[in-house]
Amino acid sequence: MATLEVTIKKKNNRVVVEMDADRFEKLAADFGLFSEDFLNSLGRAERDVKAGRLTKIKSLKQLRG
Repeated sequence: MATLEVTIKKKNNRVVVEMDADRFEKLAADFGLFSEDFLNSLGRAERDVKAGRLTKIKSLKQLRG
C-alpha cells in the first residue's frame, strides 16, 4: 500500500483530510477504486439514483435495522 503524508484537521464535528493528488490516486488504486467491477457498480448506482430507487438515511446506524 502507498505511504502517505496526511494532514488531518478537526473542525466543528468534521474531519478534513488533505493529501497530495498523486498519492491519493495511488491509494485509490490500492483500494481497487479503478477496478472494472467497482466502476460498473458506480454505473449501476447512478442508474438506481436516476430511477428513484434510493432510500434517504440520516445515519449509518439506520442500515443495521
